[in-house]
Parts: sequence; structure tokens; C-alpha cells
Amino acid sequence: MTKRRFGKRLALGAILALMLATPAVTAQETGAVSKQVKLISAGGILSGELNALRGKAGERVATYQLTSEPRRLPPPNGLCNLETGPETFQIVANNDVQAAQLKSLIGKEISIRVDEVACAQDAGQMSEAVVTKWSVVTHH
Repeated sequence: MTKRRFGKRLALGAILALMLATPAVTAQETGAVSKQVKLISAGGILSGELNALRGKAGERVATYQLTSEPRRLPPPNGLCNLETGPETFQIVANNDVQAAQLKSLIGKEISIRVDEVACAQDAGQMSEAVVTKWSVVTHH
């Protein structure tokens, strides 16, 4: 065996010995404990602060956003191409009564029952997911 090959093997052996001697650091020890992301499906409750969003120039559509804990959506949406699932949900007001109801709750913590939700599809949307059918359950 040549000196060169011996040196490479010695270096490889030293690296392996160092790796075996070094204790493994778990995610829990580093404080990076991964949370289990809850699934939100039809009939599920979504809670958080309701905010008003500005629409595009010239639009008079009332747009609202609920910021909540990350949620997984039912298939085929899954995590909306996010690591933890969406945290911001655009709440679509389907009529004037719903728009008025949401307008009175801006800035408050509310809970809504989700009947239909999907990942945001349109470029430039400010929310990660869109709730198209819903009802207010509580407001604080």
C-alpha cells in the first residue's frame, strides 16, 4: 500500500471515528420540536384574528383574512406546497349579509365553521388558502 492510499484511509478512519464518538443531537434537544399540523376539513373550526384586505384598484369586493395556526387541508390540497400548511385564510363573503357580518368583526378574534376550503390558486393572493363556504360560530 502506498503512502498516499494509506493517508486517505487514515483520514477516512479518523472521520468515521469522530462521527461515532460525537453524540447525536435530536430535534428536541435543539428546541426544534416539530408540531403535528392539524387537519381542517368540512365542519372543522378555524379560529383567529379577522382582518380586512385591500382589493385591487377599482374593485369594490370586500375581502377578509383570518390568521390562525397552521392547518393541513383535506386532499387533494394537502399542505398547499408549504412545510406546515397554511396560516392565512381568505374568507370569501358570498353576499351582502355575510360581508356586513364580517365587517363588524374586523380586528376581533373569531371562530368560523369551515364548509369549503382550498389552496389559494391566483397569483398575487395575500392568503395561502381560501374559505368559500363558512359560518361564524363565535366571536370574542
